[in-house]
Amino acid sequence: MTVSEQTLRTKVRRRPKRGAYDRPVIDAILDEARVCHLGVIDGDYPVVTPTLHARVGDWLYLHGSAANRTLQAALTGEVCLTATLLDGMVLARAAFHHSVNYRSVTIFARPEAVSEPQEKLRALEAFVEKIIPGRWGDARPPTDNELRATTVLRLALTEASAKIRRGPPVDDAADAHLPVWAGVLPTRTVFCAPQPDPQLRAGIAVPDYLTALVSDCSPPPSTPEAEEENDRER
Repeated sequence: MTVSEQTLRTKVRRRPKRGAYDRPVIDAILDEARVCHLGVIDGDYPVVTPTLHARVGDWLYLHGSAANRTLQAALTGEVCLTATLLDGMVLARAAFHHSVNYRSVTIFARPEAVSEPQEKLRALEAFVEKIIPGRWGDARPPTDNELRATTVLRLALTEASAKIRRGPPVDDAADAHLPVWAGVLPTRTVFCAPQPDPQLRAGIAVPDYLTALVSDCSPPPSTPEAEEENDRER
């Protein structure tokens, strides 16, 4: 499947040039996004819940406790799921034209419960590997009781679309002369130094697959001026 079906619900109307329906584009956004939001109708009112997701081929998987109210409501009808990546803050000369650069996906689907044990196990492996690649091989696999206590749903990626904004601000020509800084402040998610569990057994080193992900999250070096300002505030 290389292109998702365009429907009245997935067709991008506002800024249609930002819309994308190619599956490689949709898949890449879903694979990079760490969190999605699942919208369901629970009784008489809508509920939107942040949750984790993992894609395997043409299916997007969700999971939670067997008693999870949102997942149970999802099985009663259709749902809307969105995932978003924030790429930058777009600062224009005029307040009206401020925006953000982003990549997002919207999916409409009727979820299916996964009951086959091997597919359920593959889905849970995909979740763990989505959190940190390489982790599944280190962690203890789920027991039969844990599998029974976990609900796994799958959504087909047949009715999905992406919407993407890139580039600098779009100011009115009349504002180009204003003495206001304009441009993009890029954003990204980084992993900082691992914090060991207080009960971690002595001698267990941080795995290489974690250290390979770590960025320098230390605060910038302080200047004498900044220290003087901090002293005044204290």
